[in-house]
Amino acid sequence: MNFILYLLLGAVAGWLAGQIMRGGGFGLLWNIIIGIIGGFIGGWLMSLLNIQAGSGLVWELLVSVIGAVVLLFVVSLFKKK
Repeated sequence: MNFILYLLLGAVAGWLAGQIMRGGGFGLLWNIIIGIIGGFIGGWLMSLLNIQAGSGLVWELLVSVIGAVVLLFVVSLFKKK
């Protein structure tokens, strides 16, 4: 059951990051991938900054969205226009 929850959380985080950075989602599969990778990046950034604000689904979603936005920002720096 946790695996399905992480996939849903990743999809929502990826979709939200897509809305913030580009104004649109990337499709279900890419939203999930971006959200899951964003969760790792966000968790790493929070531990690097020594931020331990809480736990729970809302906090995990917020951290995943922050990480996904950072991921999309870095990718946009290397993307040719």
